[in-house]
Amino acid sequence: MNPIACVVLPTYNEAQNISILLPEIFAQSDKISSHELQVLVVDDSSPDGTAEIVKNMQQQYHALHLLTGQKRGLGDAYKRGMAHAIDRLNADIIFEMDADLQHDPAMIPLFVDLYKNGFTLIIGSRFLPGAEMPEMSYYRKFLSLFGNWLIRFFGGLPRLRDFTSGYRCIKASLIKKCDFSSLSTTGYAFQTSLIFELLRNGARVIEVPINFPDRLHGTSKLSFPDQLEFLVNLLKIRFRKRYEFVRFLIIGLSGLIINLGIYFMLTRFLDFSITLAALFGIEGSLISNFLMKNFLGFRGSLKFYNILTQLFEYHKYVFIGITLNFLVLLILVKFFGVYDLLANFIGILLGALVNYFFDAFLLRKKQLKFSNFF
Repeated sequence: MNPIACVVLPTYNEAQNISILLPEIFAQSDKISSHELQVLVVDDSSPDGTAEIVKNMQQQYHALHLLTGQKRGLGDAYKRGMAHAIDRLNADIIFEMDADLQHDPAMIPLFVDLYKNGFTLIIGSRFLPGAEMPEMSYYRKFLSLFGNWLIRFFGGLPRLRDFTSGYRCIKASLIKKCDFSSLSTTGYAFQTSLIFELLRNGARVIEVPINFPDRLHGTSKLSFPDQLEFLVNLLKIRFRKRYEFVRFLIIGLSGLIINLGIYFMLTRFLDFSITLAALFGIEGSLISNFLMKNFLGFRGSLKFYNILTQLFEYHKYVFIGITLNFLVLLILVKFFGVYDLLANFIGILLGALVNYFFDAFLLRKKQLKFSNFF
């Protein structure tokens, strides 16, 4: 008996789409020799009769399952559906898929083939070369692209193209390792949280370009609370580990003291110009942060015989942050008349925050493996 590949379909008011989609999914069964294809519809008590249509279709498709419950959001439906598919159906592969006909079931055999070739997370990407979104408005494209940029930058995740795609194939045992206890997982933010957890647990990921048409029936379920939850979840992801935040505060505070201390001494006692004193202060705090991150175990990558090379590399990593620190100080003092110590303090905080996100992003990008499919 072949292992099971289960498509988890969350639905709410998809009566017009579900009767079209299910036959298209089961039509892929003959193209998959390694797995038995099953479908689990997770319906949140749709008032339009979606569940009744699925019950009627179960007489035709014995591999069709139905799980009902109260409407609590996309993430809650996926968590219930995945748990049922893994624990009750003993699924080997879990597919995430929307029920609005925007995800082409013909991609399922390709996803399974990629899984058999060692990939444990396959993402149907809307933003790879070869992907198509012919009917999506420029505004919606902008929102999607901007949202993915926010995830990469503020979430510190690797450079995938489509973190918010709802079309995925995932190794079931990998899902069981995920811990969502401190992340937002009720609504659409679940998709971002799931990506983070899968990557954290060693997923080997590949993105595949897909065709993403506009929905023909029904309306989008994305609401303003979902968008707000998405933004809050970015911070939860970024500071998932409390010790990361503590380290950030320790290094940042020491850099702040050294930067302001050098600046104060040079401008108040040695009559240095603001510009020159700021440069010395920034360089002093940068060297201090570099040494703390390495000698105190914050990175553990320093090699004494190559310290100058690594220090130069560190300058490149934090270049944007220190440039922002310097420019903010000069602009606030020269154009807005802000007290120089306060202006420097603001510049240091902004520069440190930017450096932190870039530093974490570059480090995680080196640690995680991912591919693009062309």
